[in-house]
Amino acid sequence: MLAPVNAASSNTARNQVISMQEMNAVRIYKPEPKSVVYERVPRPILAPDDALVRTHAAAISPGEFSWYQDWSKPLIPSHEMSGVVAATGAAVTDVDVGDAVFGLVDFSRDGAAAEFVAIKAAHLAPKPASLDHVGACTMTLSALTAWQALRVHAPLERGQRVLIHGGAGGVGSYALQIAKWIGAHTIATASAVNAAFVKELGADEVIDYTTTRFEDTLRDVDVVMDTVGGDALNRSWKVLRRGGSLLSVAEEPSAATAAELGIRAVYFIVEPDRGHLTELAELADRGILKPIVSAVYPLARAREAYELGARGYMRGKIVLRID
Repeated sequence: MLAPVNAASSNTARNQVISMQEMNAVRIYKPEPKSVVYERVPRPILAPDDALVRTHAAAISPGEFSWYQDWSKPLIPSHEMSGVVAATGAAVTDVDVGDAVFGLVDFSRDGAAAEFVAIKAAHLAPKPASLDHVGACTMTLSALTAWQALRVHAPLERGQRVLIHGGAGGVGSYALQIAKWIGAHTIATASAVNAAFVKELGADEVIDYTTTRFEDTLRDVDVVMDTVGGDALNRSWKVLRRGGSLLSVAEEPSAATAAELGIRAVYFIVEPDRGHLTELAELADRGILKPIVSAVYPLARAREAYELGARGYMRGKIVLRID
């Protein structure tokens, strides 16, 4: 004879199953920080080539709200992550459950401001052994962007002169460190309050953009890396030598102006790349690259973090810690 079913026990078991299929996450409903909501959402479903990562830290980007085109449904932001592999898809052979990893989540899918994130396994690399998850996650977009700019799109050479706009920011702070490692003569624009900071990162010269127009003091620069856009980008043509390169991750430089002046103009969006992340991890473990973290917030206070980021002029990155 079957034992009678206890209704309370049955409900408890059912609730436990439902709970295991859900997670805490942050979602955004509109392109503004005040739309950030901390809530329970379904866990992601893995594709065969995905890994499910238990997120330990995720960095935010202030411009993130402008990346998305489809606001018909809420989105999980923050594509820069570090964590531990919790499960793998059927086709995954290059990462294992328990691996400490970091990576950049493709911008076409939900991000990592959640307890778990689904990411293509090919976009993950072993986390730098010398860094905790908070430091590691800051490299997966900012350092990766700087690396692809100065090593791929406009390869910087030893002895060349490079001007980096926004030297104290997330991308700029890594670009300075990479340029210094390459052996370039580094020039950064920054406010006076950040001058000593960017010099510590490797700037040979610092131009206070609040008091000095950089085009009045510079000529024959080999490479300009622009992380700011707008007026700074438009004035950068004047400082480059003919045959030099103008790189922007903020907006697309004028192709007509580039052709007229004999300058190579490049606009690009960073792409996930395991090989590049592996090289960056090696530099971090050698003490060449150091993450700059301006603030750390728990996931439940993500709205405050995004509001802080929206004010701009931060040193390095703001990070969400997911416990």
